[in-house]
Amino acid sequence: MKTLVSLIGLVLILEGLPYVVSPEAMQRWLKQLTEMPPGALRVAGVMALLLGFLLCYIGQRSGLLD
Repeated sequence: MKTLVSLIGLVLILEGLPYVVSPEAMQRWLKQLTEMPPGALRVAGVMALLLGFLLCYIGQRSGLLD
């Protein structure tokens, strides 16, 4: 449970950092996101999920990070 809470905290830090560093750029980027077609957003989401799963696999199951 400790690891899960730490992981959620890290995700929130990484999600909030761009808004603190450059809020104007984030506003422009979010405006561009609202103009993208839903299909393109879905593809980007699937790619992010697959990359996340791959990173988790590499971190947990392989010996590459030992």
